[in-house]
Amino acid sequence: MPAQGKHRRTKSVSLSRGIAAMTTGGAVLALPVLGATTASAAPAHSVAAEKAVAPVSVTAQVNSVTKAAPAKHSVVAGETLSKIAREYSVSGGWKKLYEGNRKAIGENPNLIHPGIKLTIGAKTAAPSGAKAGKAAKAAAPSAGRAATAERADRSERTAAAPVAQAAPVAAAPTTYSNDLDGWIKESLAIMAERGIPGSYEGIHRNIIRESSGNPNAINNWDSNAVKGTPSKGLLQVIDPTFQAYHVPGTSTDSYDPVANITAACNYAADRYGSIDNVFGAY
Repeated sequence: MPAQGKHRRTKSVSLSRGIAAMTTGGAVLALPVLGATTASAAPAHSVAAEKAVAPVSVTAQVNSVTKAAPAKHSVVAGETLSKIAREYSVSGGWKKLYEGNRKAIGENPNLIHPGIKLTIGAKTAAPSGAKAGKAAKAAAPSAGRAATAERADRSERTAAAPVAQAAPVAAAPTTYSNDLDGWIKESLAIMAERGIPGSYEGIHRNIIRESSGNPNAINNWDSNAVKGTPSKGLLQVIDPTFQAYHVPGTSTDSYDPVANITAACNYAADRYGSIDNVFGAY
């Protein structure tokens, strides 16, 4: 009837008055009846709107992202933030891992002690209220199309369901053996991230010459030892050089195999272009 009223105003008014007269028994009451008919349209509009909006709340609940609980990691001797970040494939590397655990680690990211509990990963933020509100407004149809809105909402829920279930598969963390081969490979991975040149062969060749592969080797008899700064570790680095060329994210212990290799290669790159160019005392 409202649609006919738009195109045939005169006839619609006449028909309304006629119905009012038949209902009340007299034309005098036509206007009150017409007013009551008009007023009753408002609740009908509200009910239709309420039905149209109600499914939106359900959709918002279905589309909410499930928050993944972060992993916990207990630091063991010889580990570094860089190594742990790679093992867990932390987006942002050791810096991101440090930012999330700064309170536990302290102000120096290079000093991580065995036993420290690190939190790996951050919770996924749920959609903001503003975005949810916009989505609800965009999804809410007019009151006259409530049935169409319900069908569209069912289709939306069906399409949205796989989104909540499709979780990305995390890449398996890279692990390295706790031996000379593993130390060199881990160092090369860190060097690649930092843009430090060097090859497996170049590192291995110099390690065998300097320490025979003993990470605890120390030279207590040469000129550096006389000065109080003996050469240490796999690549026989003195403490001043180790501190100057230490690579952030690795251990600050000069005897640590990975830290010793990366610092020595960083120094060799600065002075000789690459550890590959070193064939003797350096």
